Amino acid sequence: MPSPDKDSRHTYQDYLTWSDDESWELIGGRAYNMTPAPGFRHQRVTGNFYHTLKNVLQGRCCVAGIAPTDVVLSDHDVVQPDVFVVCDERKITEQIILGAPDLVLEVASPATAKKDRWEKKRLYESFGVKDYILIDPVAQYAERFMLERDGRFDRGEVFAPSQVLVLQSLEDVEVPLWEVFEVPRDA
Repeated sequence: MPSPDKDSRHTYQDYLTWSDDESWELIGGRAYNMTPAPGFRHQRVTGNFYHTLKNVLQGRCCVAGIAPTDVVLSDHDVVQPDVFVVCDERKITEQIILGAPDLVLEVASPATAKKDRWEKKRLYESFGVKDYILIDPVAQYAERFMLERDGRFDRGEVFAPSQVLVLQSLEDVEVPLWEVFEVPRDA
């Protein structure tokens, strides 16, 4: 299977033909290589956030997911968020998520921080993701952007590892960040 030409505009059908040896995302038809794999700290924080959400969502209509899962927003936009929550079961297929999740979490790494903060934030905003959360696993903080009535994200709010992140789009689900970052509660 071929790899994409990074200077061309691609579709989801092109994406399906690319080599499984590498991970790719499409934003506006532009191919982004997601290799190398994230570091261990990144994966610990991702896993901790996912497990917290999975546990608190039991018995509710929403489902938490974790990368690598293709989230197909459009024919030119296919992403693999680190963690996501979908509350509309019609968006969930056997292989992919078809449409915008209600919540998306991206854990920044040196290779992805700029794309996560600017390009993905704009993308998620344009497709109506209700909560977009960026986590820095090294500096240990979370930043949450909530979709406002005008269809744009608010200015964002920063949370320390000693705080509880309240996810209003999920009916006030609480995420204790000290558990996500694996630090003492009073850190």
